[in-house]
Amino acid sequence: MTSNFSFLQQEFEPLLQTAQRAEHYVHTDPMYCAILCRKSLEEFIKWLYDHDEDLEIPPDTTLNSLMHEQSFKNLVPPALFRNINLVRKIGNNAIHTNQRTEKRDAIASLKILHDFGLWVVRLYSRGQTPVIPFEERILPTGEPVERTRLQMQELSRQYEDVQQQLIRANEELQRNEQLARQLQEKLQEVHEVKQQNTASAGEFTFSVSEAETRRIYIDALLKEAGWDLAAPRTIEFEVQGMSHDGGIGYADYVLWGDAGKPLGVVEAKKTMADSYKGKRQAELYANCLEQMFGQRPVIYYTNGFETHTWDDTFYPPRQVQGFYTKDELQLLINRRTTRKKLAEIPIDKEIVNRYYQEEATKRVEETLEKKARGALLVMATGSGKTRTAAALADILTKANWAKKILFLADRNALVTQAKNAFNTLLPHLTSIDLTKEEEDTASRVVFSTYPTIMNRIDSTKVDGHRYYGVGHFDVVIIDEAHRSVYMKYRAIFEYFDAIFIGLTATPKSDADKDTYELFGLELHNPTYAYELDTAVNDKYLVLPKAMKVPVRFPRDGVKYNELSEEEKKEYEKEFIENYGYIPEEVSGSAINTWLFNEDTVNKVLDVLMQQGQKIEGGDLLGKTIIFAKNHNHAVYIEECFNKRYPKYAGKMLRIIDNQVYNAQDMIYRFSDPENKEFQIAVSVDMLDTGIDIPEILNLVFFKPVRSKAKFWQMVGRGTRLCKNIFGPGMDKECFYIFDVCGNLDFFSANIKETEPGLRGSLSQQIFTAKLNLAFILEERKATGEELLLKEQLLDELHQIVVALKEDDFRVRMKLQYLEKYRSRDQWNALSNLDVLEVENHISTLYTDSKSDESARWFDLMIVNLMLAQVQQSPRQKFYQLQVTETTRGLLKSLVSRM
Repeated sequence: MTSNFSFLQQEFEPLLQTAQRAEHYVHTDPMYCAILCRKSLEEFIKWLYDHDEDLEIPPDTTLNSLMHEQSFKNLVPPALFRNINLVRKIGNNAIHTNQRTEKRDAIASLKILHDFGLWVVRLYSRGQTPVIPFEERILPTGEPVERTRLQMQELSRQYEDVQQQLIRANEELQRNEQLARQLQEKLQEVHEVKQQNTASAGEFTFSVSEAETRRIYIDALLKEAGWDLAAPRTIEFEVQGMSHDGGIGYADYVLWGDAGKPLGVVEAKKTMADSYKGKRQAELYANCLEQMFGQRPVIYYTNGFETHTWDDTFYPPRQVQGFYTKDELQLLINRRTTRKKLAEIPIDKEIVNRYYQEEATKRVEETLEKKARGALLVMATGSGKTRTAAALADILTKANWAKKILFLADRNALVTQAKNAFNTLLPHLTSIDLTKEEEDTASRVVFSTYPTIMNRIDSTKVDGHRYYGVGHFDVVIIDEAHRSVYMKYRAIFEYFDAIFIGLTATPKSDADKDTYELFGLELHNPTYAYELDTAVNDKYLVLPKAMKVPVRFPRDGVKYNELSEEEKKEYEKEFIENYGYIPEEVSGSAINTWLFNEDTVNKVLDVLMQQGQKIEGGDLLGKTIIFAKNHNHAVYIEECFNKRYPKYAGKMLRIIDNQVYNAQDMIYRFSDPENKEFQIAVSVDMLDTGIDIPEILNLVFFKPVRSKAKFWQMVGRGTRLCKNIFGPGMDKECFYIFDVCGNLDFFSANIKETEPGLRGSLSQQIFTAKLNLAFILEERKATGEELLLKEQLLDELHQIVVALKEDDFRVRMKLQYLEKYRSRDQWNALSNLDVLEVENHISTLYTDSKSDESARWFDLMIVNLMLAQVQQSPRQKFYQLQVTETTRGLLKSLVSRM
């Protein structure tokens, strides 16, 4: 048949069918036409992402996200982008609202789709495509078709099923190396064609006039918010009192409440320049409506592409991405009388229990009272950002500033953690986790990841209109706010008209310009800052200490701090995934070869096992996170560890990433302080942020990190206090960082190096003390009970040596000494040289982590007391007192249990 889309034949045949079907239904079924136009638009855009290597696929692949990804917006001319966004909105309204789709809107969608398709073909076609004007006269006609809402939803569901099949097919393509290679060749070919066509492209003209596009945009935005434009008194409403002599005017749109009073007034202007000209006219309409109905409406003025709102009883004007619903406007008007001063609401000391948390809460209150709509809290990891956020939520809801709050985090585990904290601290505020639960209109606090809320904005509808409209949330709390979040998900921040409160652990001097601008702040001037050094001085957190690692990372050092601001932006953009970035002077294969080198991995593991902070009297490595480059790297580390340390039977070091079955359970097991088998977690992104494990004593950076925000979040995994971790009264004072990949140097982080302690483990101290006691008794020519004690000690030491297993690489390295002392006769006449050999080469191999730590401490005290007695040492009284006090404590404990 004759079609406006015939230019898609041959090269772009796969894109032709849906566009032609949309054209077929434009007169008979405008609603279905609008849906098909949106579907066709999505097919075009996904074709672009599949064939243009300059486009970066966003984490969320909904149409809204694909269109608002910055590389796509840079590619499409701004006017054309606005038009195709209108096709998306009209299609969304067709399937998700109760209002009918006008034929003129369907025709406009079809024309815009034609323009976009022509632009794609002209840019990517190998041949020259002439400008083909859209012809309305050739559109098919016929009898109108009536479809039920359920039928439309079923058509939409079928369409989504097809999209999922395409996604799975694309994933399979990526796994097939041969097909992937062919795809890369195709991408290069398309890139060359695009370059040629860009150079020769002429001026582009549009089939839909700008005036018509603006009119449709305003109508679409109002419908999206649930407003019925066919309702009485909505369009061109007559008002009186526009001038001193009572002149008459006509408000473009008036939005009415259920009580018959105006909630909003909209003034529409024709050009971009006229957007602000509409401000005074809209204000006059509001004055008239207030005089006529006794209620001042919220003011909107728009030119279709830019919309501003002005609740001039409280806030100055601001740009928004759409209109509020009826309920949301009614709530704004009610707040004029119900909103309280924030300072009047007392801060709940059960929620914030430290001075700086209270101070941070007050600073945000003061900022918001000054009519600001953004605040940024810089607070070191472990200092209580979530508690402070909960205190603010409590105050804002009690003061009637907020009814709905959105809490955003970048991973499911962090969403769960935050929700659990809010449920404990604010049990009166109902909440849901969007990553696990469906929408609940009664919930006051919504917890979500960024991709989840991005998807729900377009897909979730209630009562025939968009559920998450621009005014749905009064407050949005952003956990770990930093540039990479803004770069990936800026559409969220641009969409919601809310107060934004950011939480970040990145030091205020390191946070970037984009982060401060998001919250309306000057560079390096957050609303409140409580940083690591201050927290350490206040004894709320502990500092890291850097440990030397005997391997050299193959990277020549351009330093992040030496780059300009623009260079930093580009640099971080490349490092957005925060691992695996390779500077130009080092090839990817060189880095990978180094990271996957057995000698490299073994050296790192050995220095960790030998010099890492230990518990259980020094016999057991403390909780440790190894940050790996990717899943394959994590698996390689695990294989090397199990081969080198077989005595732990594969239980001490485990992988935690999104490829591990039930990773959340693995996090729970690793977090359990009673679980002493699982001490080392090899993490690929899952433990980098937000995980609260006070027992962490060692961090191993086994990947290059090039995002400053992410780096400080990772450091923050070790900063929390932990009481009695080394024994009664022996608290955590610091944590160790083993930086394998030069991150400390890259960021010029001021973290001091330290040397490992020389004191042996508890097992080694007991072994050495017993050896020395036996040697002294031998020298004294002991008799009687002392002789029996000496023989008992030597038998015990000999059995320890015999039991050492040669599958441990450390034991194999000392075989020449073990062979000598595996003979019981060798222990009968120990010389000074023998004692030194055993101390230096064998005692370090012995570890007893099975018996109770307290029992081992008591064992060491008894042996030291014996040594002091036979040597007539002044420390004899000290050990006697220790033994006496310990015995009394044990007796008291025993009596209390009886």
